[in-house]
Amino acid sequence: MTTTPLVLGPMLRYVDTVSASIWVETRGTASVGVDAGNRSWTARTFAVHGHHYALVHVDGLGPGTVTPYTVSIDGAQVWPPADSVYPASVITTLTPGAPLRLSFGSCRTSVPHDKKGTRTHGVDALRAYALQMAEGDGILSWPDLMLFLGDQVYADLTSEAMQEFIRDRRDIREPPGEELADFEEYAHLYNLAWSDTANRWLLATVPVAMIFDDHDVRDDWNASLSWKRRMEATSWWHGRIVAGLASYWVYQHLGNLSPGERAHDEVWQAIQTHDGAEELDLSSVLDGFAERCDREPTTYRWSYCRDFGEDRLIVLDSRAARELDPRRRALVDEQETAWFDERMQGGFRHLVVATSLPFLLPPGLHHLEAWNEAISEGAWGRLAARVGERLRQALDLEHWAAFQRSFRRVADIITDVADGKRGAAPQTVTFLSGDVHYSYVSEVDRTSGSRIIQAVCSPIRNPLPILLRSVSAVLSYGMSTRLSALLSRSVGVPPPPFHWSGIIGPWFDNCLATVADTPDGLRLSWASGVVDGGDPAHPTVTERAAITVAPRRDATLGR
Repeated sequence: MTTTPLVLGPMLRYVDTVSASIWVETRGTASVGVDAGNRSWTARTFAVHGHHYALVHVDGLGPGTVTPYTVSIDGAQVWPPADSVYPASVITTLTPGAPLRLSFGSCRTSVPHDKKGTRTHGVDALRAYALQMAEGDGILSWPDLMLFLGDQVYADLTSEAMQEFIRDRRDIREPPGEELADFEEYAHLYNLAWSDTANRWLLATVPVAMIFDDHDVRDDWNASLSWKRRMEATSWWHGRIVAGLASYWVYQHLGNLSPGERAHDEVWQAIQTHDGAEELDLSSVLDGFAERCDREPTTYRWSYCRDFGEDRLIVLDSRAARELDPRRRALVDEQETAWFDERMQGGFRHLVVATSLPFLLPPGLHHLEAWNEAISEGAWGRLAARVGERLRQALDLEHWAAFQRSFRRVADIITDVADGKRGAAPQTVTFLSGDVHYSYVSEVDRTSGSRIIQAVCSPIRNPLPILLRSVSAVLSYGMSTRLSALLSRSVGVPPPPFHWSGIIGPWFDNCLATVADTPDGLRLSWASGVVDGGDPAHPTVTERAAITVAPRRDATLGR
């Protein structure tokens, strides 16, 4: 059996009106070529801990064009595979002024697509989506962007296949056990996540953007200073965080960057300025960079912003940019908040903020997290603070509501935008999020200006057990809302600056959601995979829920 020199990819990453970035992992040092529209582009590989990668910049394309492409390694075509049953992979450039259409979701585990995997983890919504797109029967429309909001990989909750790989390398009885230890294990985990043929074709054909959440590194990553100090006291954490951030830069973040942003990226500059005859080994540079990013998070930004016609998308890092010092505790530090504040402007039709953690939780859970933050930081004394910290980590009480300083600052920013104080108010200010393993839509109670919406799509493939679904519902809704609000007030937490309530949801299915700017408003829909006829390898797609958020008819609203 011949081993292909293409390990992973191609993945279609940043795309604008005239250019595209195509990412690959190769088996060895190579020259990677992309052929499209009778033109060719090439890039040399760079190495990280024995793995080889390339990012090919394809430019000179026409706006709004659809161009099939192929990939070669050292002159031999490797994509599409000779035995491929899928349509040609294409580069679809953006059309100037066209409204935004993107699909999003979070939390996807990598287990087999067989009866056992479907029984334990449900149908992979991403794979069902891919198969439906490949059929081209019109049920789904092509998005401009596929946006993954965290937990692309689970470094702490590993599958049987990942554990088998770990056992072949080290004693799994020694820390960190079944969790990931280094870059080599991350590389294998990403391979498990992205090597399925249907998903691989989809990711080669639809532009992809990403941001991390906690399980990309570890559950509750940066929940509190106490959590961080506990991790740093272990023998394995330093290796984990360095490998996690270094691999994230290679596999996820690099492709988020526009050509202009790459030109100013310090790691990419090392690649671009390398002029030696041998392949650049980036291992020590990238490890040092990752170590510094963890130690001094203000020295690098993982967030990014893109405009699509009259719509703006802001993807906000809500994990690495935290300030954990109790005196300044914030989900998003001062520098990151200032960057976000500067980009939150009116004049857009829809202002979309993507953050892995929901900004607007169900009210019951919001008040509970606000109360927990207060007691964990000493509102009821040291003993209660220790209990609060245990609850925080056991129940994952570390969303925006658990960082009240950040929640209120962002609430002020979005209210200013929605009230037209920063230019013409958009039709909506919409948050897209994941993380919580159920989906819903909530809205802030307002009678004028922009509609403020929270849309959640989680999981893509990692459903909550039935018992935990009940616990989540009890903590989030009904009588618990009043009780948790009383608890919050008892420790001096001021009421939220506005009220919100659910429009639809929650539901707990594996889903992939789509956001579309339409003439009638912002359409939000959720699609799930369904197994018909008992064949888990060939699921179909069904629409689980949908809603159109119509604009108010205020004269100040964005067009």
